[in-house]
Amino acid sequence: MTLEEIHEEIRKCKRCELYKTKTNYVPGEGNERAKIVFVGEAPGREEDLQGRPFVGAAGQYLTKTLEKYGMRRSEVFITNILKCRPPNNRDPKPEEVEKCFSYLIRQLYEIKPDVIVCLGRHSAREILNFFGKKFRGISADRGKIFEAELDGKKVKIIPTYHPAAVLYKPQLKEYFEEDIRKVASFFKRKTLLDFIGE
Repeated sequence: MTLEEIHEEIRKCKRCELYKTKTNYVPGEGNERAKIVFVGEAPGREEDLQGRPFVGAAGQYLTKTLEKYGMRRSEVFITNILKCRPPNNRDPKPEEVEKCFSYLIRQLYEIKPDVIVCLGRHSAREILNFFGKKFRGISADRGKIFEAELDGKKVKIIPTYHPAAVLYKPQLKEYFEEDIRKVASFFKRKTLLDFIGE
């Protein structure tokens, strides 16, 4: 199944009640063969209106930070755990995550990234738990590199703060940008190896 076929399935989903209150489904976007996948928790107001991930203030900050360290949005893939916006941007409910999570895993199997970046505690907890890794909390685990296996391929998982949290607490900016710089080093190394044919 292709990524677009998975996204078509998402756009018809009625597994949980969120489909009744959302404006648009937000499957995700970017390079179908991305080396790096960024995963947030759920779409916000702007994302719900546009049907695109990370396009509000937090998304604009994420885009600028990626560019600052040599990555373009079109080169990576960006999505969320939930594909529909929870009303009033409330936290995802466990049953919503349970119903929606398999879409993310199928996206990851199709893209086969080298690095998964978890944006925020919800994303980090769910993804690390899925891969059998212990999540201690976003402040304790941010910037750490977890090694896991996805469909027989080694993958690195790097949790960091959610861009919205950084905008809310500017003192987190230094840590967030340090983590994105670390992610960029993998991106540049892999791109160079691909270029020279190794």
